[in-house]
Amino acid sequence: MHPLLLPMAAHVALAALLYVLLTVARAPKVWGIGQRADGSNPWATLEPRISANLSNQFEWPLFFHIACLLLIQQHAAPTAALWLAWIFVAGRLAHSAVQIFTGNVRLRGLVFTINFLATLGLWLVALAALRV
Repeated sequence: MHPLLLPMAAHVALAALLYVLLTVARAPKVWGIGQRADGSNPWATLEPRISANLSNQFEWPLFFHIACLLLIQQHAAPTAALWLAWIFVAGRLAHSAVQIFTGNVRLRGLVFTINFLATLGLWLVALAALRV
């Protein structure tokens, strides 16, 4: 098994977890499960944040997965690529936590920068690994 598959799978697991969280957050509104006594949704403030974060998992991370697939296709697994991939995953976890549980846009931008730079680094490693 190629070592880059593990961080890729970790990101897929994060997306799956976000789908579960979104389902739980929408359950009071959609199915009436978990409503407060007054009929309100206890997750009402978190639901749009979870939804937005889930959408974010299909934007910039696409470039992460493509870079990993290029390296896998080349049968390349430089140590730098593995570090960058796991930094990306850690950054995605931090980004999700900040976006869902805080309204701190400045901090969210800072943790997004971790993902952004790690992905750019992966692309540089992937391009360097090309034997053109």
